[in-house]
Amino acid sequence: MPTYQQLGYGGGGAVITRDRARAVFGQVMGLVALTVGCTALGAYITRNTTGRAWIAFFIGAFVCIFALNMASSRGREQLAILFLFGLGLLLGMAIGPVLNQYAKSDPGVLYQAAGATGAFVLGLGAIGYATRRDLSYWARGLFWALLALILFGLVGIFVSIPHANIIYAVLGLVVFGAYTIFDFNRLRRANVASAVPIAASIFLDIFNVFLFMLQLFGGGGRN
Repeated sequence: MPTYQQLGYGGGGAVITRDRARAVFGQVMGLVALTVGCTALGAYITRNTTGRAWIAFFIGAFVCIFALNMASSRGREQLAILFLFGLGLLLGMAIGPVLNQYAKSDPGVLYQAAGATGAFVLGLGAIGYATRRDLSYWARGLFWALLALILFGLVGIFVSIPHANIIYAVLGLVVFGAYTIFDFNRLRRANVASAVPIAASIFLDIFNVFLFMLQLFGGGGRN
């Protein structure tokens, strides 16, 4: 009795699966690259902005995240992509003045943070994508780790902790490093329908890692 491999179905199916995986990978990373470009544009637009407009931009970014997930769940991919680009633009506008301050005072910090972010995400992303084991069971632990990180950040605002900002940045890199592995592992198993939400997740990993790297290379801010 012939097997699937002898009939050619096994090999053909594997090729189709690999081709589909490559197509989804290319689509997701293309979306991530364009969203990062939107972030750079947003940062340029608000580079000379003063005041607390960044609060409104961050709120708008959170709205885009919820709207993106809703549009994606309803199969409205083009609308979800628009919200993804809006997310990148608004986050860039929120941090534009901060990046401009670094660019004026010590531009080397920006280059170091960007380079370290690229190497960090590339290395951990490769680990996640190469891992055949499904890491979906990490989701709950990562959620609680993120909440703990946020709680530590809030405590650091009201309680004087030596080198709190550096500790917070290092812990943030640990948490979002794990998220990077997790999200690239999801990408390995993704289909076209989930491309936009996964692109959003990977973009947010990159964005947060960059901020933590910027904090470390910038001296950790105030202690």
